[in-house]
Amino acid sequence: MLERNRRNEHRRSIHARIRRKVRGTQERPRLCVYRSLTCLYAQIVDDAAGRTLVAATSREKECDKRGKNVEAAKALGLLLARRAREKGIERVVFDRGGYQYHGRVRALAEAAREHGLKF
Repeated sequence: MLERNRRNEHRRSIHARIRRKVRGTQERPRLCVYRSLTCLYAQIVDDAAGRTLVAATSREKECDKRGKNVEAAKALGLLLARRAREKGIERVVFDRGGYQYHGRVRALAEAAREHGLKF
């Protein structure tokens, strides 16, 4: 248990370092990712206004593959990109949330890119 807490604290410090550089604006909002043990969450945020524009999670019924694997991440990227296009959002800046750009995080980002979002 102690090891997990240290890992999460380390991830949070990396995330804080990323957030000092990455800001979402109205023209280019921030796509942020949270990865839990059971599912993925992604949202597009306008930091200037302080509000969430689009949100999606791998727990939703619209997400084809539910769960925590790479296939679920790809389905989540597709769902998020579709919702963003409906709101008129095409360009975003990617915030990986302190996680490595690998596995589920990478699959989500690449699926969102393939379906119309530009980072």
